[in-house]
Amino acid sequence: MSPTAAMTKSISKHLSIQQIFTWLMADGIVKKENAKVEFNNAQAILKNGPATMHVLTAIAQTKLHSALSPHQQLTLDWLTEWTAKKCDLPFYRIDPLKIDFATVSDVMSSSYATRFNILPVETSATTVLVATTDPYNNEWREEIAKITRKEIKLVFANPLDISQYISQFFSLAKSIKDAKRASSKDLALRNNFEQLVELGKANKQLDANDQHIINIVDWLWQFAFDQRASDIHLEPKRDIATIRFRIDGVLHQVYQVPASVMIAMTARIKLLGRMDVIEKRRPQDGRIKTRTVDGLEVELRLSTLPTVFGEKMVMRIFDPEVVVKTLPELGFPLNDAARWDQLTSKPHGIILVTGPTGSGKTTTLYTTLKALATTEVNVCTVEDPIEMVEASFNQMQVQSNIGLSFSDGVRALMRQDPDIIMVGEIRDLPTAEMAIQAALTGHLVLSTLHTNDAPSAIMRLLELGVPYYLLEATIIGILAQRLVRTLCVHCKSADGEMLDAVWSSLTEEWNIPKPEKIYRPVGCPECRQTGFLGRIGLYELLTVTQPFSKLIKQESDINALRAQSIKDQMKPLRIAGAYKIIEGMTTADEVLKVTSALF
Repeated sequence: MSPTAAMTKSISKHLSIQQIFTWLMADGIVKKENAKVEFNNAQAILKNGPATMHVLTAIAQTKLHSALSPHQQLTLDWLTEWTAKKCDLPFYRIDPLKIDFATVSDVMSSSYATRFNILPVETSATTVLVATTDPYNNEWREEIAKITRKEIKLVFANPLDISQYISQFFSLAKSIKDAKRASSKDLALRNNFEQLVELGKANKQLDANDQHIINIVDWLWQFAFDQRASDIHLEPKRDIATIRFRIDGVLHQVYQVPASVMIAMTARIKLLGRMDVIEKRRPQDGRIKTRTVDGLEVELRLSTLPTVFGEKMVMRIFDPEVVVKTLPELGFPLNDAARWDQLTSKPHGIILVTGPTGSGKTTTLYTTLKALATTEVNVCTVEDPIEMVEASFNQMQVQSNIGLSFSDGVRALMRQDPDIIMVGEIRDLPTAEMAIQAALTGHLVLSTLHTNDAPSAIMRLLELGVPYYLLEATIIGILAQRLVRTLCVHCKSADGEMLDAVWSSLTEEWNIPKPEKIYRPVGCPECRQTGFLGRIGLYELLTVTQPFSKLIKQESDINALRAQSIKDQMKPLRIAGAYKIIEGMTTADEVLKVTSALF
């Protein structure tokens, strides 16, 4: 049968290349004169590809472009959504963060799902939602309906997603069930609160080196890397423990596992992080260095916290590649980047970076130190804990259990012939005094504080008990920062609206004209339908000038400090956010959420 004749064949029991091309020609997406060549190309790819290759995957690999304006490429995502309409089925985007693996894996076995290339994605009391790529092959449907005693509803999904998640979902669900089965603890003990607390301390039934637990932890990390998570939270509860990811600053619940399995997962991670596995009564810190499937190195900083239901663990994920970014790539305006470079090139003085936890202070400091750490200078740090191991400078870990504090660390570094010293955080007067001593003796010192804006750092140091004349002599610059989610470049729309009152509250007396285009989030596969992809920094850079320095007194007026800092070219965080809105990088809601009202 010739290709042209094959393409006119009626719908068969399986979705075929012939049927897809028939629809493409009927819609004018493929011209009839080109159909034969394109059909043969797709047929050849399908024939030479793996036996499991789907017809849509083969057509997508031909890199066809639509004959209709704007002549877009027929990607697999586009073909899947278009085919779903042709088959009169809802298109379903599989989001692994929203699927209960254990529940859907109870509907059918992994081999059964693989045989028919189907995947249960949602279940309720009366229905099972099943994703398919072959809507005309329904021989399995009646059988599953009888077994589950539920109505089977079909949705159409990306064939590559179905193949990938069949393997992941069923494998993970099996590991969790087998790990749970391996625990012989009587869960009835959990009904008693006192026994529940002791359970996490005395449970020896679960093996952290059990292959099922190893599989779960490996999956957890790789899944977190794939989803661009910055933090992984393992949270024990009474019976069911929760796994959550922080993605672009927002926490998402990923999965729930039996509490006994969570105990073993935590033990496994503590073991790899060289932490005391037996000790569960006090907080601990650790770190792990691992690799992604693509071979990229990733560091995880571990922190445990004892709770009534067991140990809660948070893993912060650090991408070493982030320190090779330039200041503009982090979000610095060009003017502020130049001013920051001038500050950090000075031979001595103190530069402070302020902001709440998770505002990107560490990234800014490491990026700066990486640029400063040439072969001509000695860069030393004292941190608690060391966030990322970096070979280009010398890093010391604070260890309070042996009496090595920040102030002791700075004192030791002073005898190491340093040029630049980074103090992880100024928490108390002794640390502040040692940092000032280092600056007075000809060293450049960088450190962090927790304040709401840049001028408030002066007030914070005065509250700690630092004499004002020492601050006047040593502080040369203060940087306050926040992180905001950036609009997804693949789907953001320029038809957003913003009330004049909202813009006024953002800019107030700065008289920044409202932009003609206001972008809004839309949602697409690239951003997981959130409308946001990644984060960028907002920066408030205060350069200490002579007029500002004269205002630093024992009874300094914060309002006077803020007014002078603005005269010295400092743009408040909210104004920095307004410029990001004008550039189409974020939204007013994001800026208002992370910044304080203008002073």
